[in-house]
Amino acid sequence: MKKLATFIALLLFAFMVNAQAFDGSGDQKFHLGASLQDTGAGIVASYDFGFADILSVGVTSTYVLGVEELIAIGFVDRFDAKARVNLHLGSTIGLGDNFDVYPGLNISLKNLGFHAGARYFFSDSIGVFGEIGHPIARYKSEGRSPAEDLHNQLVLNLGLSLNF
Repeated sequence: MKKLATFIALLLFAFMVNAQAFDGSGDQKFHLGASLQDTGAGIVASYDFGFADILSVGVTSTYVLGVEELIAIGFVDRFDAKARVNLHLGSTIGLGDNFDVYPGLNISLKNLGFHAGARYFFSDSIGVFGEIGHPIARYKSEGRSPAEDLHNQLVLNLGLSLNF
């Protein structure tokens, strides 16, 4: 048992040494996880493509599954899609190859917003991510219904990050 534990620890260490959280131009990442908001929770999927040493562009889509019972809501209110740009700071501030932090801006079907995130890779292909986002400008700023507040509030996204 002791030999097996030692072998697994060495294998994990080897994977962590080679992991790349952001590799610059041509880097591709896919995130899949949970999206948590004040009045509901759902799923989030995003794709980022590196086009410079510290910049990436991408798309994000969120669909809210669990919504408070008091909100009458349809597909259009549950769904949001965003175009985004990220500034990857992990390598510039010396965090190591397997850890990255990134602020960014996004424009969506519901608002213009900002987000900040971090991801940590355990191996060359699998890691975890966390992001927090908030709108800067909402398309409808006053008189919003509870359904229109979805995607127009503080959002926390957590999940898996995959490297291609």
